Amino acid sequence: MTAELWVVFGVTLGLSGMRSALALLQSALLGPLAKQHVTLNAPAAQNPYIDLAFQLSYVVQLVGWGALGGYLVVRAGLTLRDIGLDRSRPGRDVATALGLAALIGIPGLGLYLAARAAGLNLTVQPSTLSDTWWRLPVLVASAVGNAWAEEVLLTGYLLTRLRQLGWSANRSVVVSALVRGCYHLYQGLGGGLGNLVMGVVFGRVWQRTGRLWALVGAHALLDVIAFVGYALLAGHLSWLP
Repeated sequence: MTAELWVVFGVTLGLSGMRSALALLQSALLGPLAKQHVTLNAPAAQNPYIDLAFQLSYVVQLVGWGALGGYLVVRAGLTLRDIGLDRSRPGRDVATALGLAALIGIPGLGLYLAARAAGLNLTVQPSTLSDTWWRLPVLVASAVGNAWAEEVLLTGYLLTRLRQLGWSANRSVVVSALVRGCYHLYQGLGGGLGNLVMGVVFGRVWQRTGRLWALVGAHALLDVIAFVGYALLAGHLSWLP
């Protein structure tokens, strides 16, 4: 089971976390972080239809990562219901998602602004995609893909596996949160710290409620607001980069 964890994260979020840390190191060597930009959803080709294909391929990869985690849980003899991926409590899941989005989103924005002002974070541009007919649907799909991959792998799958290995709840949450924080270090130390805190909160909520859909929904909502909101408001508000 331990070997399985190394393999899974060696080709998914663990590998991305290592690359993210290297990206932060490279940015630090180039100069002050606050004077540099990082884009979360950037064009991948000049031709708009080839760019669309690239963007959708990224989304498919994220969906595949999450599906891998869900498949391994089922293969181990559990069900998706056991990790909170069922439709038994939709109303409560939606309410929890909204509450978590507010709890994480508002302080998270403040932490980002403070870290950037302190020179510890790059300027984050959620999207620089061209204003095409598919931009907003792709940004929504990207947000949902990110939420699905991270919450299924880092919360439902990883915490379940660590519990099966006999790890304590606290130790498991810390490890899951550290992987999540490392995965976002390309944004700077503020991005890493903010996502580490998010990982602790989400992990603890899952351990107490067992509801993974609520976490997927909260994460997706945060990303949709960031991606779509930025795409619609950039250039119209002076304080947006």
